Parts: sequence; structure tokens; C-alpha cells
Amino acid sequence: MKYISKFCWLFVGVLFIFSGLIKINDPVGTAIKLEEYFEVFSVDIAPFFKSLEPFALFFSIFLSALEIVLGVALLIRWKLKEVLVALLVMIVFFTFLTFYSAYFNKVTDCGCFGDAIKLTPWESFTKDIVLLIMILVLLFTRKYLEPLVRPTVGATVTALTAILSVGIGWYAYEHLPYVDFRAYKVGNNIPSLMQASAPLRYKYIMTKNGEEQEFEEYPTDQSYTFKQMVAINPEDGPKITDFNVWNDQGDFTQEVLSGKKLIIIVHNVAKADKDNLDDINELVKAAEKQGITPLVVTSSSGQDFEVFRHEANLAVPYFYGDGTVLKTIIRSNPGILLLQDGTVKGKWHHNDTPEIDEVQELLAG
Repeated sequence: MKYISKFCWLFVGVLFIFSGLIKINDPVGTAIKLEEYFEVFSVDIAPFFKSLEPFALFFSIFLSALEIVLGVALLIRWKLKEVLVALLVMIVFFTFLTFYSAYFNKVTDCGCFGDAIKLTPWESFTKDIVLLIMILVLLFTRKYLEPLVRPTVGATVTALTAILSVGIGWYAYEHLPYVDFRAYKVGNNIPSLMQASAPLRYKYIMTKNGEEQEFEEYPTDQSYTFKQMVAINPEDGPKITDFNVWNDQGDFTQEVLSGKKLIIIVHNVAKADKDNLDDINELVKAAEKQGITPLVVTSSSGQDFEVFRHEANLAVPYFYGDGTVLKTIIRSNPGILLLQDGTVKGKWHHNDTPEIDEVQELLAG
């Protein structure tokens, strides 16, 4: 039992730290996922969940930092009983979320490991059940886990971990994620990712006499009843399926993916930060002089954006894009995206608006 206890101790501690680091790397993405839960719960459980949406970023950084702090505290075995109880409460909460996602098919990606590792709802639920069992084992076998550091050292390490974790999360919010796990990261070519890397193959799930059978070719036996068709190699499908840019004159996706484009992305004008619009305007003017086409892509209505562009003095053509896609492309509102023939050459938070020299250097590289 001693070895089982130590295995669970190491596994749970490392996994919570890993999970917390992945989430706090992209606190805006984690906040978006929490907003999805709040939206669903406000309809299915109680309306008050809707009032939590403005605090999604706070919960994102707090919960991510808490995972890291509890993981570190567990590994150094500081206040072991209290830490394990806190971990138990947290994993019960996460297990409820993942079960709700899986059973009711409401939030199809729990965001347990952000964009780094995608798990299906049932995979996420299974992972949480395993962690729940391990934490219970640790609670009942903690006599085998002697403290590794003195109480004062443990308290100091835990406090420093908390400060560092929150700082990491806040910096990522004020700039961009340290590591970009999304399909629109710098270096990726959007048009190629909109194509399948290999032809998709499918299997057919059929039923006969109440039993399911799978076929790679559709059966000719008419006694089988079709149930569903499932891709055998979904990983070979397009990584980007929903990138579209349009305006009232039609679709401009291919035009945006051609040539040198400096794209100002404004998710929602009502929530857009206006602190650095002067810097963005200076960049836009400099880009035009260098033959780089500036444009705006927004998910707001034309009427709302017209008001915003006049207030911001943003005199460039604007197009529309899906709000979810724009948030996936960049976690800043507004944010800056540099494309060269559809390849992402640069991405910037509005707090880090670049000089034209940096833009030209990236295009020349």
C-alpha cells in the first residue's frame, strides 16, 4: 500500500501542476470555456449563473493558479490533510462539470488541458474519476507520506507558487499566451490547414437483431439498419474548418489569404480596449506606405462597427468574421494578425503593437 500511495501522490501532484500550467498559459481561453458553462447552467440549472460571466477571467486565473498551488503543496507534502481535502473538493467539482458535458452533450470540450490536449467529454470524465479515486486513496494512506520540508519552508514555497502563478496568468492576459497551441499560431499556413492531409475514411455502424456491427464498406445485406457513419481517421481532416471573411458584397476569404495583410481583429466593439488605438493607427498608416494591406475583421454588426471606427479614427476597410473563430485566432481585443499569402507571420496583443520595422522584418524572413 505504501508504494501505491506514493505513486498516487506523484501522479496527482504532477497532473494538477501540468493542468494548471496549461490553463494559466491561456487564461482568456479558459475564461471563454467557463463562460460556456455559465451560459449552459443559466438555462439548465438556475439563471444566476449568467451573472457570473463577467467574472470568468477572475475564476480562470484563480482556479488555474489553485491547481498549481495545490499540486506543489502536495508534492512537498505541506499540510497534507488540508491539501488533500481541497483537492477532493476541486476534483468533485471538475467531475460534475465533465459528467454534465458528457451526459447532456452540452459543452463538448471541457478545456481540462486547454488547447494542448483535446479530450472527449467521456474521456475527461474518466480522467476525473481516476483522479478522484487516487485522492481518496491518498486521504486514507497519508500516514505513508511524511512531510518533505519544514512547515515554514512549505508555507513559503506555497505562497511564492501562488504569487508566481497569478503573475504568470495576468501577464498572459495582458499580452498573449506564452505557448500557442491553436491552428492559427505563428508559422502555420491557414489555406493548407483548411485542406485534409489525407482522404477521410469512414466506417458504418449498423444494427441487426438489436446488435451493433461495424463495416468499412456499406453492407449489401438489406437486413442491416444504418445507425451512423464515423470517420476512421479524423486526425487527417482539415485542422481549420470555419475560417471565413465576408462583407455585404460577398465572400473575401481568398483575398484575405493572398498577399501581405495586416489584420486588426476586433472581437466585439462593446468590449474592445481603446487604450492602444493610437499605436494601431500609426501602424496601419505605416503599413499602407510599405504596400501592406491593412483591414479589420470584426464579429460586431456594421452599424456598431461604424460608430467604433469613427471614434477610433480607424480608416480601413472592414469585414466580418465569426466571433468564436476570431477569439480562437487571437486572445486580444483588439489584436493584430500579420499574414503573407495565408501564412501567419506575426500576432500581437494591442499592448504590444509593433513598429513597422518589426513587421517588415517578419515579412522578409
